[in-house]
Amino acid sequence: MLRYYLLLPFILSCLPTTVYGLANDTNTTTIECDENGCKGTYYGSEFINGSDVAHQFSNTMSHKVGDKLKEYYNKGLYTKVDFASIKMTTLGMGSGMVTHKLLIPFISVTEPCDAFTSFDHVGDWNHAPLLAIRKKELSNVLLPDDELHISDLKTTPEGLQEYWIQWRNKATQANCK
Repeated sequence: MLRYYLLLPFILSCLPTTVYGLANDTNTTTIECDENGCKGTYYGSEFINGSDVAHQFSNTMSHKVGDKLKEYYNKGLYTKVDFASIKMTTLGMGSGMVTHKLLIPFISVTEPCDAFTSFDHVGDWNHAPLLAIRKKELSNVLLPDDELHISDLKTTPEGLQEYWIQWRNKATQANCK
């Protein structure tokens, strides 16, 4: 009987394995935020039905960061994203399953009009993001004579390229004209 137990790992290693890319099957997303910033992880399929779900995690994170910046501003905690300290990883890209991690740190500012309360990104895999188009799309959300603040291009070894963008929300920070 003991010899069968010794062979079990070998037998199991010979069985075929299949990874399924079904939404809510093996895909998980977690995001946590506090006064220091937001961090999160997407683990799952790169693509589902032709849709780039791994990169969509950047959309989810951007939305959450923008919500937190507004929340803190409304509590009198004036913050903005520390572009230089943003961290991105996309381990496993190209294998069918990816672990996409983002760390978006905040820094405190003393003046309300030095804070930013909106956050977004533009990115793509293996080629430069369409920054000019994104800037034009966001031009109508700015306060008069205000500008977008854009990070340097951030790139993972697997080829994800992102620009991160922040600005004063014209509803939340209307007094900053």
